[in-house]
Amino acid sequence: MELPKILKIYNQVNQFGITNGMHYEVKRPGVIHYYWKVQSDHLSSPGVAHGGAVAGFMDAILGVSALSVSAERNELVATVEFKIQYIRPIFLNDELEGIGEVEYRGNRIILASAVIHNQKGEKVAMGTGTFNAYPASKSAVSEYMD
Repeated sequence: MELPKILKIYNQVNQFGITNGMHYEVKRPGVIHYYWKVQSDHLSSPGVAHGGAVAGFMDAILGVSALSVSAERNELVATVEFKIQYIRPIFLNDELEGIGEVEYRGNRIILASAVIHNQKGEKVAMGTGTFNAYPASKSAVSEYMD
């Protein structure tokens, strides 16, 4: 699938994802798979991932799900709120896959849900989020649009 220009730009400017070794695939607009391997920088105690690092991954999954549909209208998204439920501990070197899906797309509001599994196929977290879609022209991203 050919990515919309906004998603290509996002891949270049998303320092959070780049720094943390995260990458994603858009399966179709509104459905994405996001990948992350937990490193020592992501730990809160010996061998266990920090909840905030996992929350950042969840926000990324939900946000790119929303972005994958807003990009079709040349729009970006901003997180309004999100909720995460931690189900199992996440450990050093776990290879996580987050699957995000848009549940609703209105004129400005997008609702998404996501689930994160570890390399054993165990569900480790779930979440939902609300996003505000806005024109890319109202962002610094517009500098990259030419």
